[in-house]
Amino acid sequence: MPLTITEDNFDSEVLNSNQPVLVDFWAEWCGPCKMISPMVDAVAAEVDGIAKVGKCNLDDGQAIAAKYGIRSIPTLLFF
Repeated sequence: MPLTITEDNFDSEVLNSNQPVLVDFWAEWCGPCKMISPMVDAVAAEVDGIAKVGKCNLDDGQAIAAKYGIRSIPTLLFF
């Protein structure tokens, strides 16, 4: 199961992680985001223990979107 990434835990879960992290930036109203969600969940299960997978709802994480130049969703970034 992917982690829930927020502005409060972004640094600790993503930037300071000892493992690689894939972050799915999404929003509830985004149709394509809903389409890829099952694939992101499958990747999270497959890489468990090797890497982290997280989801960041941009409706709640606009500062993160601005910092990384995210202008469209879904966007997947690897840290």
